[in-house]
Amino acid sequence: MRRVFMPTPLLLLSCFGASWVLADSLAAPVNVSIRDLKSSSAVVTWDTPDGEPVIGFAITQQKKDVRMLRFIQEVNTTTRSCALWDLEADTDYIVHVQSISISGASPVSEAVHFKTPTEAETQASKSKDEVTMEEVGPNAQLRAGEFIIIVVVLIMWAGVIALFCRQYDIIKDNEPNNNKDKAKNSSECSTPEHTSGGLLRSKTSNDNRTPSVNIIKV
Repeated sequence: MRRVFMPTPLLLLSCFGASWVLADSLAAPVNVSIRDLKSSSAVVTWDTPDGEPVIGFAITQQKKDVRMLRFIQEVNTTTRSCALWDLEADTDYIVHVQSISISGASPVSEAVHFKTPTEAETQASKSKDEVTMEEVGPNAQLRAGEFIIIVVVLIMWAGVIALFCRQYDIIKDNEPNNNKDKAKNSSECSTPEHTSGGLLRSKTSNDNRTPSVNIIKV
């Protein structure tokens, strides 16, 4: 639940006196800072010490050299940030933060001073951010494309190496069988040729002998 008040100085003092009792055991917020600063808005952030029973926060926002304050209160929350809106461009502001517990509010934090930029400065900052995103976009796409190409090349190389190893194993397994077949063929072809050749020569020589004739005189 968030409440916003813009009281006069006298009413502000009476509200603080009637509504809140300072809790002695509750420490003030620390590391109060301003971020996302624009010409008409900003975000205030802070930290609370560990173990503090915080159930909400209260923020006072004041223009420098002006007595009028804006009081923002929110309970039943553990958030550590709050948006400031309806700010005036090129204006100095002072912000304080308080933690709220069941027993009361903490002391105020140290004052944070900031100045909102002009409209021109805000537009220039937006344009710069847009240009940066446009420059980063193509670079990110290029890096992603290069990464994909590298992955594809590595996969192709892995496939070639696996295919080579498989073919090498097949050739290596078939090599002993080829050697045995060659040895068997050479033994079968060489030995019978000499034997049959010898027999043929022997037979041919016997067939070519001239029979002898004996003549007997009476």
